[in-house]
Amino acid sequence: MWFLLKQIAHAGLPAEKAPEPNEAWRTEREQIQSNILSILGRALCIRQVDAGSCNACELEIQALSNPYYNLEGLGIKFIASPRHADMLLVTGPVTKNMEAALKDAYDATPHPKLVVGIGECAGNGGIFGESYASCGGVSNVIPVDVVVPGCPPPPIDILRGILSAVTAKAGESGA
Repeated sequence: MWFLLKQIAHAGLPAEKAPEPNEAWRTEREQIQSNILSILGRALCIRQVDAGSCNACELEIQALSNPYYNLEGLGIKFIASPRHADMLLVTGPVTKNMEAALKDAYDATPHPKLVVGIGECAGNGGIFGESYASCGGVSNVIPVDVVVPGCPPPPIDILRGILSAVTAKAGESGA
């Protein structure tokens, strides 16, 4: 333990500057909020499903809840049950063990349902591809409306993907 304390004292406390605020993101966030509320007229309820990811995408999704992005203030909230969801947000390649659970969550989501795949793994299986343990991308198991590329994609891209799925569905229904 003394060795560890000596190393900490020798190295000091690492610190980095806080990122500078990006006004373009703030403006885009406000535009996304107004678009979602004008299209749906209410909050967007999302059920997040981890189909076998490494959790990098989940960390970026969790970042959406911090004060910088203020997801709840945008009229978007995460819920526990797919029965009350408007959208499924799926991360990771679909493992064989999660295939049935993902199908069940999709079937339990009421119409009109949206599915957004987050990250390269959800899009095409990523480095895992298709194998004895993986079905590959989410579209191999359930229909997908939008895939947000990246490994992991930044939170603002996830917001853009959510908005593009909602906008596309509104265009289909003529709303």
